[in-house]
Amino acid sequence: MEELKNIKRPSKEEQSTAFESYNALEAVLKDIKDKSPEIEIEETREKFRIPLKALKLLAKILKAMGDGKPISIVPIAAEMTTQAAAEFLGCSRPHFVKLLEEGKIPFTKIGKHRRVKFEDVSNYKDQMKKEQEDLIIQMMKSDEESELYDS
Repeated sequence: MEELKNIKRPSKEEQSTAFESYNALEAVLKDIKDKSPEIEIEETREKFRIPLKALKLLAKILKAMGDGKPISIVPIAAEMTTQAAAEFLGCSRPHFVKLLEEGKIPFTKIGKHRRVKFEDVSNYKDQMKKEQEDLIIQMMKSDEESELYDS
């Protein structure tokens, strides 16, 4: 798995190409009915079948690149090191290990090394974001009730 720190923003040229490609692919995707359409690489004239889901994923990648966003693809079942997972969450590795030891994120131990599934780390991140949003809403409601905040 590519380390998160090696992910770079696309260049202006890559953004431009991705944007043009996204528009063309998005227009074509609407008309495709086959679950494995045949595509052709114009430069080599090579034709091959590709799953429609992969083409739709490619469209999402091109859209993000066209918007200048860095891209990383991680298989859902991929395992991560504690350092990579901590970087993904934006916290220190010792804090991440503490989360594991508290049972907040499942992990496996291989020898003395801990491994976590990307899916579990991503679920934890989503859960924390939801809890933060709920707390903000709760604070706003409390402020409104105390007439400290006008909605």
